[in-house]
This record gives sequence, structure tokens and C-alpha cells, in this order.
Amino acid sequence: MITSKFNMNLIQLKALLLKEYREAFRDKRALMVALGLAILAPIGIMLMSKIMIEKLVDEPPVYVKFVGAEHAPKLISHFADKNLFNFSDVPEDERSTWEKRNIAIEIPADYAADMAEGKPIKLHLQADFTDKAVQPPVRRINNAVREFSMSIGYKRLLLRGVDIRLLNPVKLIEQDTAKPDATFMLISMMLGVYLMLAAFMSGLSVAIDSSAGERERNVLEMLLCQPVSTLKIVLAKLISASTVSVIGVLLILVLTSISMSFVDLTKIGATFNLDFSTAIVLLLLLLPICFFATACQLFVAFQTKSFKEAQSTVGMLIGIPAFIPFVVSMMDDRPDWVNWLPISGQSMIIEKIFKGADVDWLAVFATSSVTIAITAALVLGLAKKLKSEKVVMALS
Repeated sequence: MITSKFNMNLIQLKALLLKEYREAFRDKRALMVALGLAILAPIGIMLMSKIMIEKLVDEPPVYVKFVGAEHAPKLISHFADKNLFNFSDVPEDERSTWEKRNIAIEIPADYAADMAEGKPIKLHLQADFTDKAVQPPVRRINNAVREFSMSIGYKRLLLRGVDIRLLNPVKLIEQDTAKPDATFMLISMMLGVYLMLAAFMSGLSVAIDSSAGERERNVLEMLLCQPVSTLKIVLAKLISASTVSVIGVLLILVLTSISMSFVDLTKIGATFNLDFSTAIVLLLLLLPICFFATACQLFVAFQTKSFKEAQSTVGMLIGIPAFIPFVVSMMDDRPDWVNWLPISGQSMIIEKIFKGADVDWLAVFATSSVTIAITAALVLGLAKKLKSEKVVMALS
């Protein structure tokens, strides 16, 4: 008797699942939009990484309008060694770009005389410092001038018989104990946020359509008339939307691993290797988040009065996986309970994984258990609410 009842429950759940999967995958365009973040995020990470490396490491040529360059040939030569060239040497295809940036340095006519007499020399740098495109070249110019000035100062002290080591009586030697994979933290921070966002965004449209959408199409009312429990209906909807979320997370992991192979991280002394074991740990961490996100979306969507209201209301939940990790990262002294909460606990574990630290399985089990418990409470609460006519008919 118990076995036959159990089999009947499985048959009903299977039928509901097949129905939800058909609904979820019937609209290919909506599915592509839902998985858009998972596809575009790895490309964005790759492009941003290349741009950052180019700006911070490669030091591409900078073209400056020198006024009075003939007065300081050694300074101009030093600039050239640092890839800072005269505007007259700019290639034709880049002329308009550097014309807009309009970076100019004015060298005074008495530069040589003041240099010979040991007097301070003032160089005038003119640029729009609010322009983000100008800030990296200006920073490089400042560093080049500082290096040139220090080299002149050291030579003057040596000529006067002063040991330049007296200028640095104390030296701080830094020894980085982080593993090489932790050097390039920008990738890990972006990837961690994108993984959380994928868990929330990928199944969003499916969750809204299977809740508020089916209610407007009167499918939900017909479904509740069948001899199945509301708990099975909620579980079928939860599993269906969560499956799409898991697909989104898997896509980001796979595509990021492929796209980052086209970025030369050795220029900054870093490596990025998303191996199979790390991917499995990340997937285990994010599986509860996928179900938790879907449960939240279904719960909120069923409280709305229309499909349009559900889209705007449930869409606000997307900010949670970006806001919580940001707040946690800004906290200097994090309380212990933060490690147990959904999203915050997972985000900190992901951060430690990308830093090269060993996986704290106790923390993984703790935060996953709390996440699953909250998800279960949301599912049971929603199953109970679906027995109410107000929720089913969207009555106020």
C-alpha cells in the first residue's frame, strides 16, 4: 500500500515536471535571453582583463604635445624610454584620439640654466583630469617625471660625496604568501558576482512565467483542480526553473575557462586555471543558491496581482547577489553569523577559493544547510498559500 502510494506520487511529480520543462523550453528566444548573462559574462571578463593588462602592464604609447622640448633633450629621451612620445610622432589612425585627449607639457625656456644651477624646475602639465581616458597617461607621466627627478637628485648627492643610501635608512621587504592564482583578484571578484547573478537571472523568466504567467492564462487554476497536492506543483515549478539556473552557472564556468585561455596573465605574474575539481566545488556551492533564488522568485511572483507586476517586483531580487557580497567585502570585522547566511557565506567561500586557500568543507556544509532550510521553508509556505483563493485568483 505504501509502495503503490509512493509510486503514484512519483508518477504525478514526473508528469508535472515534464509539463513544466515543456513550458520552460518551448520559447527558445526567451530561453536565450534568460541565459544571455551566462554567455556574455565570460566574454566581458576576457575583454576587461585584456584592457586592464594593456593599461597597467603593457604601457602602450602615449603622445604628448611638448612645448619647449628643445630645452630638455635628456628629459625627452627619458620620456621616450617610458613610451611617452611627442605628438608629432602619433600615427595617423590614432591622431584624432590623442587630439581629443589633448595632453600637453610646457618646458620652460630657462630649463637648462636652472638645471645647471641646481634650481627647482616647474613643468606644467595640461589635461582634462576628469576624463577617465586621460588618467592612465597622466599617471605614467607623473611617474616618469618623478623617476627622472630622483635620478638627478641622486647624481647630485653622489657628486657631493653623500651616500644616497642615507635617504632610505629603513627598507620594508614584502613577501607575498598568496598563491599565484590569487594575484589576479579582479577576475575572481567579477566571476564570483557573475556566478551569483547567473543563479538568480537565468531561471527568472521561467519562474515568473510558471507562476504569474500561468495564473493569467488560467493554467494554474486548471492545474489545481487536478488530484495533485500543491506541494508537488511547487516542487515541479522549483525544479524546472532551477534547472535553467544551473545551466546558466555551468555555462559561465565552462565559457570562462575557455575565454580566459586567450588572456596572457603571465604579464602580471598570475595564472587562471579553473580545473575540474574547483568547478565541482563551485557548482556544489551554487546549487543551493539556484534553488534558493528560484524559491524566492516563485514566492514573490505569486504575491503579485499580474504578470507585469511580477516582472517588475521579482526583477528587484536580482540586486541581492550583487549587493550582499559588496556589503560583506566592505566589512572589516565580519560577525560569525555572516558566514552562515545564503549568498554572503557562499561569496566568502568563493573568494577564498580563488585566493588559493583550501576549501573549508565545514563552512560549505553550514551555509548550504542554512540555504536549503530557508528554501524548504519558502516551498512549504508557498504550497500552503496556493490553497488560498486569494493567491490563486490574485485577489486583494
